[in-house]
Amino acid sequence: MASDHLMIKANTKGIRSEAERTRMTLASARNSTTILFIFLLFSGAYMYSRCIGSNILASVNRFSPGSVTFASTPLPVNRKIHKQQPVSYSPLNCSAYNEIKKCTVNNPETLTDEETDSSSSTKECPNYFRWIHEDLRPWKDTGITEEMIERANQSSNFRITIVNGKAYMQKIRPVFQTRDLFTIWGVVQLMRKYPGKLPDLDLMFDAGDKPKNKFKDYQGPNATAPPPVFGFCGQDSFVAIPFPDWSFWGWPEIRVRPWDTLLEDLKEGNRKTKWIDREPYAYWKGNPKVAPTRLDLIKCNVSEEQDWNARLYPMDWGAENRGGFHQSNLADQCVHRYKIYIEGVGWSVSEKYILACNSLTLLVKPLFYDFFTRSLVAMQHYWPIKENDKCKSIKFAVDWGNTHKKIVRQIGTAASDFIQEDLKMDYVYDYMLHLLTAYSKLMKYKPIVPPDAVEMCFESMACPEKGIRKKFMMESMVKAPSKTKPCTLPPEFDPAQLQAFNQENEDSIKEVESWENNFYKNQTK
Repeated sequence: MASDHLMIKANTKGIRSEAERTRMTLASARNSTTILFIFLLFSGAYMYSRCIGSNILASVNRFSPGSVTFASTPLPVNRKIHKQQPVSYSPLNCSAYNEIKKCTVNNPETLTDEETDSSSSTKECPNYFRWIHEDLRPWKDTGITEEMIERANQSSNFRITIVNGKAYMQKIRPVFQTRDLFTIWGVVQLMRKYPGKLPDLDLMFDAGDKPKNKFKDYQGPNATAPPPVFGFCGQDSFVAIPFPDWSFWGWPEIRVRPWDTLLEDLKEGNRKTKWIDREPYAYWKGNPKVAPTRLDLIKCNVSEEQDWNARLYPMDWGAENRGGFHQSNLADQCVHRYKIYIEGVGWSVSEKYILACNSLTLLVKPLFYDFFTRSLVAMQHYWPIKENDKCKSIKFAVDWGNTHKKIVRQIGTAASDFIQEDLKMDYVYDYMLHLLTAYSKLMKYKPIVPPDAVEMCFESMACPEKGIRKKFMMESMVKAPSKTKPCTLPPEFDPAQLQAFNQENEDSIKEVESWENNFYKNQTK
């Protein structure tokens, strides 16, 4: 057995030695072949280059200076064509504007599909865009005539006309503070964001806190169609076209920064104080003297006799102005678990600021809505508060919330996420574009510039301004055309779908009211 084992090892060793010799022989042959191939390759390359070189020299001599000739049809050139990206706008040049006092052509041509990111064209807009169809429904069958626009003059503050990519404003009545200035500034920024996309149009704008045209005045067999009037809010029994309010581009009179910047400030304010570490009370700060409902709210403030779980701070804007607005910074007001929203003279601009705070919004039953709030749902985005029994309603909401912390935090976070994501400035501009485009399609006449209208452009608006107004304009200006398409407008509500949505919201409000009623009913027993 041992000898057999030694024989196997010897045979194996012999086989391995033979294999090694074979591999070495093959390797030697391959090396020789490789050397021969390289020699032939270099020889051929050298001969070819001599031939080509002589042809090139002949061509150079033929096209020497003084004897250059060009073919009528150039030779095709294969090169990669890079997609041209839209560049930033030129900086504001007030020196040039002040010399000529005219708007310069600073808008690039309409971007082609190849120059924009088509991925956004399949992204559907947030759900509240669907209200565009409802707001324009009164004119769906009749269209919008010039006669309707003239009738709208009676309830409007200014007129906006877009003709051939230029914006014009005609002042009709004075407005409060700079609402008209920053509203039309927003339209100019829209035209910079989507150059060439805004069609010709003619519209009237009411810059107040309440709509003025009642539905009932335009009903009946002989009734005329209502005048189309844009504004900051709507009401169920009135005809109105809600439009993003001026404060999205800044509210200089009370130092509220443009929305893009303020959103970042509010995010930082949310991070500073976690919800669980916030004061376990309901917070409100504002001017109570503008409306009886606010004066009624102040009665709910904490006193020696009663604590309704409310911490209310009346605001004197005159004193705040003199003090430099140090007590009204919105980003510093996210320190309570609950925040109260209540209307003033009419609709209030403050709702978006309150919803963005991660706190549970206690919404005193509103009469008015703006362009985005109709998609808010009770117990998903806010807690409803009775208008006619505020103090008890607030106390119950806070007590309930402090014993159901997880649910309250979820509602507050959902509202804040809605504001931070679905109401970011890109969507505000998309809403404006879709609304104005849909409106223009209803027009039955070709707009012309009114005789006393003034062209409004980047230079004509920003150059005359100074101080905080100019600062906010520079902060909110669109610096370059959008590289993405606007989101896709969702379809209009199906009637049954809209009814179900409204019913769901109403049922949620009634459920909360029943909890509250049962709570106080049991306390009296």
